[in-house]
Amino acid sequence: MKILIFPDAATASAETARRILATLAAQPCAVLGLATGGTMKPVYEALRTALGQSPATFTSFNLDEYVGLPSTHPQSYAYYMKTHLFDAVALPGAQAHLPRGDAPDPAAEATRYEAAIAAAGGIDLQLLGLGANGHIGFNEPTSSLASRTRIKTLTHKTVTDNARYFGPDEVVPRLAITMGIGTILDSRAILLLATGAGKRDAVARMIEGSISAACPATALQLHANVTVLIDEAAAANLKLRDYYETVHPGGADEIYT
Repeated sequence: MKILIFPDAATASAETARRILATLAAQPCAVLGLATGGTMKPVYEALRTALGQSPATFTSFNLDEYVGLPSTHPQSYAYYMKTHLFDAVALPGAQAHLPRGDAPDPAAEATRYEAAIAAAGGIDLQLLGLGANGHIGFNEPTSSLASRTRIKTLTHKTVTDNARYFGPDEVVPRLAITMGIGTILDSRAILLLATGAGKRDAVARMIEGSISAACPATALQLHANVTVLIDEAAAANLKLRDYYETVHPGGADEIYT
């Protein structure tokens, strides 16, 4: 696991975008695994600026989607991706994949989605965020570290945190279709971006804690090609921070890790 610490969130986000763009420059038809949330907005802003309106040639698979939400719902991840990336870079619809939140049989949809990832040849570069409780995708604590794409019940805190995005008369989704941890670990390379003091505990557990389903992100310790990009605030609880900064001063990508 490569740990890159940057002075602020903007620098960490810019470097994340640069690495995605480098992947696309080397492999224009790459299969990207994509994430949503506020942390990713500056990354997608940088990608929009760099890629412009030329039709994009990559294929994407998003991590997750709320069960019960159609793609037109403003809080669906399909809507988020169209707004923040897909429409701006003219990504053909056939190349932009998300689980169908309003599928009549969510379990069958999860199975279909897992098969679609395999049929595309797997994910070349997976982008991840990190939940404050250590979740990746919607793999909440106690998720199997070998899990595949499936329906997952969201924790009470996740539902409560999400409630502010929904209207007073709307039902906040309690279920999501998410890539499993095993699915994520099949990716050939992984970038995880986490910024802000609210992520400092989860970052420390992910990097330096014991591998455990209680903190799903610790499973990334098992992957051979993970780069973690964090800012000063998110790095605050790392016990071995001096070592990480010795190996990668200022977030520099040295030859030896």
